[in-house]
Amino acid sequence: MADLEKLSIVDAAKGLREKKFSSEELTRACFSVINSRNKDLNAFISLDEENAYKTAKEVDDKFAKSENLPVLAGIPASIKDLLNTKGVKTTCASPILKDFVPPYDATVVEKLKANHMVMLGKTNLDEFACGGSTEHSCFGVTKNPYDLTRVAGGSSGGSAAAVASNMGFYSIGTDTGGSIRLPASFCGVYGLKVTYGRVSRYGVTAMASSWDTIGPFARNVSDISYVLQAIAGKDRRDSTTPDKDVPDYSSFLDKDVKGLKIGLPKEYFGEGVQKETADMVKAAVAKLEKAGAQVVEVSLPYTKYAVAVYYITMPAELSANLERFDGIRYGKAPKDPDNLTDFYFKARGAGFGEEIKRRIMMGTYVLSAGYYDAYYKKAQKVRTLIIEDFNKAFEKVDVLIAPVSPFPAFKIGELLDDPLAMYMADALTIPINAAGVPSLACPCGMSAGGLPIGMQIIAPQFEEGRCLKVASCFEKL
Repeated sequence: MADLEKLSIVDAAKGLREKKFSSEELTRACFSVINSRNKDLNAFISLDEENAYKTAKEVDDKFAKSENLPVLAGIPASIKDLLNTKGVKTTCASPILKDFVPPYDATVVEKLKANHMVMLGKTNLDEFACGGSTEHSCFGVTKNPYDLTRVAGGSSGGSAAAVASNMGFYSIGTDTGGSIRLPASFCGVYGLKVTYGRVSRYGVTAMASSWDTIGPFARNVSDISYVLQAIAGKDRRDSTTPDKDVPDYSSFLDKDVKGLKIGLPKEYFGEGVQKETADMVKAAVAKLEKAGAQVVEVSLPYTKYAVAVYYITMPAELSANLERFDGIRYGKAPKDPDNLTDFYFKARGAGFGEEIKRRIMMGTYVLSAGYYDAYYKKAQKVRTLIIEDFNKAFEKVDVLIAPVSPFPAFKIGELLDDPLAMYMADALTIPINAAGVPSLACPCGMSAGGLPIGMQIIAPQFEEGRCLKVASCFEKL
């Protein structure tokens, strides 16, 4: 059967059960694409072929015995190289962890393995997830499958590019300020930023602990729902995961949107957002309105402060989290240091890239004596106002819809020398992380230049089902 790698998870699962093909054949089809395309795209940092085929064979043996297996059983996937994978290198795309092999799995990986995932390998990212373009990786930039001169987005660019180019059926990424939704939008796939705490962060190298979330990439809404089902829920090893029931996410699919109230936040369609992008998202909303949804304009006035809040609080948390990477506990020890201070300078100087050093210095500065109250504490107060913005909006509407990015994928190198311009690419995604609410990035059209444009469907906390419901309806429209 040709083009097995292009099937949806649902169709692949059905085919496995009907014995039309095997998990080994699915895996071979994915590796065939990886072998032909990864040299151009650079989506994968490492591959795990031996274990992938071993797992695929085990799953095929279970199907041969007619065992009742989960939907994701035998489906090939990839994992962002920020999540610990037992016995398989986890580098965080940083020189300081280039040879690190974790002794345990992250909870998300553990859960997917319990669902008999076939793990193809680990995907590329901005170093320690710091960036919006996957240009800040010690393994080189990941390129956009639609245009090799453009970025795939970041920091989960490798995961998005892998799914968009059929190098696996789904992938796991992380989203701290837009790192799932931005690459999903740039690469024309679906990407879900979950409610903070909906998915365990245990075993995921922390960037900014109060902002980090883990979620899936896939090529359709249904596939997103099945992956979310597998990874969501309480984890005793992560105290930020509440003991809250996980609904059947597939039950939200194939519903109509009659009577549903959609809010269009005016701040997300204003200054800095390209007209083509804004018009395309509004056209998508018009289709939902025609299908019976009610559309109203809402205001999120504190949106304009979100980027400033993020780039004060996130580097502060990052600098604290990266303190352990010192060449003693983690990372390679330098040769012949003069003293302990020189040891740290050499270990971190060689081990961290420029963007990481920039953010560590910013974070250490805002946490230093005399500046904590002036910057960090004040930023946290404004973050509370952003949360209240969203709470007020959701008193009036069921979901919000907005562009993911102000513009489609930009050229490789175009913003590298202008960190502030790069940071502004996340201006429409950061507020959602500040509020801790879920947001699903969906493809909604193509630019005149042939690049994907995405919209995001935003819902109240733990209402991922609403995102899936609206996206499922739009997908059919």
